[in-house]
Amino acid sequence: MAKTLYLLLAAFTLVAQDTPEAHVAAARAAAGSDFQNLFEFQCNGPGPRPAALGAAQGKAKQGGGQAKGGGAPKQAGPPDPSTYHREPVKVFDNLYFFGQSEYSAWAITTSQGIILLDTLFDYSVEDEVVNGMKKLGLDPANIKYAVVSHPHPDHDGGAKYLQDHYGTRVIMSPADWDVLDKRTNGTKPRRDMEATDGQKLTLGDTTITLYITPGHTPGTISTVFQVKDRGVTHTAALWGGVGLNADKESVQTYIKSAQRFSDLVRGTPDIILANHTDWDGSKVNVPLLANRAAGAANPYIVGNAKVLNFLKVAMECATSRLN
Repeated sequence: MAKTLYLLLAAFTLVAQDTPEAHVAAARAAAGSDFQNLFEFQCNGPGPRPAALGAAQGKAKQGGGQAKGGGAPKQAGPPDPSTYHREPVKVFDNLYFFGQSEYSAWAITTSQGIILLDTLFDYSVEDEVVNGMKKLGLDPANIKYAVVSHPHPDHDGGAKYLQDHYGTRVIMSPADWDVLDKRTNGTKPRRDMEATDGQKLTLGDTTITLYITPGHTPGTISTVFQVKDRGVTHTAALWGGVGLNADKESVQTYIKSAQRFSDLVRGTPDIILANHTDWDGSKVNVPLLANRAAGAANPYIVGNAKVLNFLKVAMECATSRLN
């Protein structure tokens, strides 16, 4: 407790000075022991690097394998499944993890079908999402919507497969559809539904809210929705894009989006999710839930203060890049 208070006081003192070091200190304090991977990547990874921080930031911890500039990793060819495969896991009563070692796809089950949040790579969607659903007794033909957070192959690559095989409606922001339309390589879905900021997407008994949070890409989508844990309702917030780009304008946009999303989720969500397994603790949490004992707490339920801390790490690290 004393160490935590010291870090918070030190961070407060430094932030008052508005220096890169001050914002890094504030991010470190917000990260605590919960979001260390996010802190290392966001503060020390790709993006502008003020001379004042220099070598003190060290080498970028690549964690989820993101390419420089906050983009998706480049693949020389499909890797062997043994290098990325993870077994599917039921995380909440109505939320499932169908991801890889480094990337997440989340499936929300409703009374009239499934909403999928991100679609992984074109080479992994069948193995992880389609076959994963079958393993857990779900029918991938019931994927009615796929909400793609942003146009990088680790998130949009599997969308075309779902369109072609199941008629899944694919949702992206207009700005990110434009980005995808200009992309000349790789697998990409046909342009389909366009999300609007604050849009309520309802399927059966479930409604999720989509927010346009640009910065990582021109139209990154972040999402808020309800889940149930053994019958008890909780609210989850999913931050759609973590990495920073090299230009300061997009970083400034990112900071504004993170601040706005923080304001939107202040007081309600008690779960924070991401689409890379390093950032939200999924590398640890998913295996734990695969063998969850009766009465054991769900590790994703962290409380609203930690949801806000996650976003504060993102904001403070991004701000440190601009000074």
